[in-house]
This record gives sequence, structure tokens and C-alpha cells, in this order.
Amino acid sequence: MSPELEQTLSLLSSHRSVLGYMLITRGPHPSIIRHSGVIFEGEQGKRYAAVVARIVESVQAGLEEVRADDGLSGAAGVEADTDEVRFMRIRTKRHEIMISPDDRYLLAVLHDPAI
Repeated sequence: MSPELEQTLSLLSSHRSVLGYMLITRGPHPSIIRHSGVIFEGEQGKRYAAVVARIVESVQAGLEEVRADDGLSGAAGVEADTDEVRFMRIRTKRHEIMISPDDRYLLAVLHDPAI
């Protein structure tokens, strides 16, 4: 991993409200490349990784569906590029998960917003 990524992950894990992070591969079988925090260890970590990957896929599919329905896809003067998810923030009563997708990886950070 690049020194910049190492530094960013170190900064994330040292923040007191961060419960953990996961760096996950993209694809049909997401796997954890690296993680921090006991919440992402073992089977629970694997479940989180699978759910995060499904969330990103679902949101991306929704964006593609909306774009196809808006009549702009392939219209004159409009780029045919699909819209891409850049960052997601999901807040529940107890936690907040932030997801940053990349072409090859997903970075998910779980934190306690009350801290």
C-alpha cells in the first residue's frame, strides 16, 4: 500500500469516535484486505463486508436505473457516462458508516457519532 494510504488509515483508526475501518475488494466475492477494530473481525467482519458491497451495488444500480429513466442517457449533447457513487454516509440511531468506493476497493469506516 502507498504511504499516503497507510497514513490515512492510521489517522482514521486513531480517531476516538472511529470504531473501525475495512478496506474491501470489489467484485462478486468481496473480501477484507485490511481492517481495524474488533467489530470487523471474524465472521462479523465478513458479514459487514458483504453488506457494504451490496449497499454500494444497490445504490449504483439505482442511479443507473434513474439515469435510464430520465431520458438523458445517450441523448444528444449529454455524455453517455454512468453516474458513479463517490461517497456515502449512512446514519443509524447508534452508528454512522461512511463508504468510499473506488474502482477496485471499498473503504468503509464505522464510527459512533455521539463521541
